[in-house]
Amino acid sequence: MRVCVYRDGAGTRLGVVDGDDVVDVTDLAPAFGAAGPLHAVLEHGIDLTRLRPNGRPRRSLSDVDLLAPLPCPGKIVAAPVNYRDHQAEMAAPLTVAELGVFLKAPSSVIGPGGTVKLPYTDLRTDQEAELAVVIGRTARDVPEADALSHVAGYTCLFDITVRSTEDRSTRKSFDTFTPIGPWLTTPDEVGDPGDLDLRCWVGGTPRQSASTADLIFGVPRLIAYASSVMTLWPGDVLATGTPAGVGPIRHGDRVVMEIERVGRLEVGVSGADARPYATRPGARAAVAS
Repeated sequence: MRVCVYRDGAGTRLGVVDGDDVVDVTDLAPAFGAAGPLHAVLEHGIDLTRLRPNGRPRRSLSDVDLLAPLPCPGKIVAAPVNYRDHQAEMAAPLTVAELGVFLKAPSSVIGPGGTVKLPYTDLRTDQEAELAVVIGRTARDVPEADALSHVAGYTCLFDITVRSTEDRSTRKSFDTFTPIGPWLTTPDEVGDPGDLDLRCWVGGTPRQSASTADLIFGVPRLIAYASSVMTLWPGDVLATGTPAGVGPIRHGDRVVMEIERVGRLEVGVSGADARPYATRPGARAAVAS
């Protein structure tokens, strides 16, 4: 099952993607606020298989405006340096095993078709295509053997990154720096999350191509590790890391990623509001100190 969130004249809606159609199942969701209907479903422990499209209104998928399936997740937990080939291209001495995980700001989320806004004119900003795991039930100190039972589904995620000196959580948390979508695909359709092809294109040029089989911490181990540090709540998102092929994105680029059996996510890039790095708030104070 592919569960999406979309906008139409009636506001934000919850849908099930059925072939080339989206079926409106909003009436099956609890009351929801800014976090959206899918988050409300997960928080209330509603089994996604109950969102059956039988007899409900449907529209062509091409006629709806898809939104991020989780526009304001409780937290975004991300894994740095979780592919060996990415470790090599970045000349990183440590991996996720030594670095642990970091957090991205939920306010950085945008949906499919959105626009990544470059913050600086004179610093490189890169794309990082990743498989994202959506937590479906509370996880704390979960053993690897039980980890996948806590997964509601999977989606595509770009971990956009500025190459500067700040901590990862700063460099990766600018508004628009976490595109997510186009929908959540349930585990029964995805199968083994450790056997998925991932590809990414920038401006039509192939940039990344890998298999999640090459993850250093696969999905079960990542859930086990993260849940040993912090409680994972329904609707939390885990970004599993990016493979080699990371590179700069520029004004006017279209950035596309596709994960086998999960989905395809496309966003634009704009540098219209970018400014020189030295003009950022606090820059002079940092130099003076």
